[in-house]
Amino acid sequence: MKFPKSLQEKLNTRKEDNALRILKKQHSLIDFASNDYLGFSRNEIIFKSVHQFLVDRKLFQNGATGSRLLSGNHELYFETETYISQFHQSESALIFNSGYDANVGFFSSVPQRNDVILYDELSHASIRDGIQMSLAKAYKFKHNDLEDLEKVVQRIQTDFTQIYIVTESVFSMDGDSPDLEKLVQLSENYKAYLVIDEAHALGVFGTNGEGVVQSLQLHDKIFARIMTFGKGLGCHGAAILGSEDLKSYLVNFSRSLIYTTALSPHSVATILVAYQELAKSQNLIQKLKDNSNFFNDLTANLELSLFNSSAIKSIVISGNEKVKQVSSLLYEKGFDVKPILSPTVLVGQERLRFCLHSYNSKDEIKKSLELLGDILK
Repeated sequence: MKFPKSLQEKLNTRKEDNALRILKKQHSLIDFASNDYLGFSRNEIIFKSVHQFLVDRKLFQNGATGSRLLSGNHELYFETETYISQFHQSESALIFNSGYDANVGFFSSVPQRNDVILYDELSHASIRDGIQMSLAKAYKFKHNDLEDLEKVVQRIQTDFTQIYIVTESVFSMDGDSPDLEKLVQLSENYKAYLVIDEAHALGVFGTNGEGVVQSLQLHDKIFARIMTFGKGLGCHGAAILGSEDLKSYLVNFSRSLIYTTALSPHSVATILVAYQELAKSQNLIQKLKDNSNFFNDLTANLELSLFNSSAIKSIVISGNEKVKQVSSLLYEKGFDVKPILSPTVLVGQERLRFCLHSYNSKDEIKKSLELLGDILK
């Protein structure tokens, strides 16, 4: 079958840059790659509890049958959204099918034509894609640089009706965080609406894994929080937290919510049970924090390591070919540590991305880093 020449050329360029993505089969290596920070995706208690929950409720429905505005808004949505809003001390919660859908749905509908969106230059693709679909103007600011953000705000504040500032509480490539307390103060000073993506904070930060914003007691000062379940909760979906007015607006204008089939009762039940399990998983959360500190201690002398308190640890190894070779050598010894290539990150900032979990042992962490040290020598 014929294939467009322009598309083939783009594929060829990826191959030449040693950056072609492919889908690989699952394996049984020691996991330093997945976002399953607390092991909830493989948690047998959650698996069995969801099944029993559905049996007890006599919910034997495989699919949602339609969008939430048609036939898909089954009773579990109300119960789960109420639980989520209470857990996160939010006025409301609105479940989306994924974190991608939530960000695209928010940014494509909330900021209006005469508004402006200011976003961190390393914001996730889902945020950027939503911004591209928006009628608002958008400007980026330097990564976690609040001085640069303020300069941008001062330059444009009289030109637009509303200002929306968006960042992430934990960034997916470096695992670092902005100074949220100062960011809240800045947004209040300029009457801007602050939006925080907490995809990589849920289950990781806070006594009960509630995320960075809530652990800092800043939740009442944030216009919208995006909580994604595919990482710390180990299941599919996401929720946007905010006011009841924001929820009503999204139900009426967010196209990624309106025009998609809703999640099945099984999917929503999994979200609810996972949240209930998270509320009593302080030991797993602490184990994850201990592993993070242990990793930092072991890499204290590695100048390539990017330190943080999250579950994401990056070790910069410049060059797509080189970082792929190092990853392959670790793979051969039983450790799954993914290489992050350009253009996903900037050229020269290619890295190994270690994702830590509560189920990783200190011995596994130590052996993987000792092996990495030998390889780099």
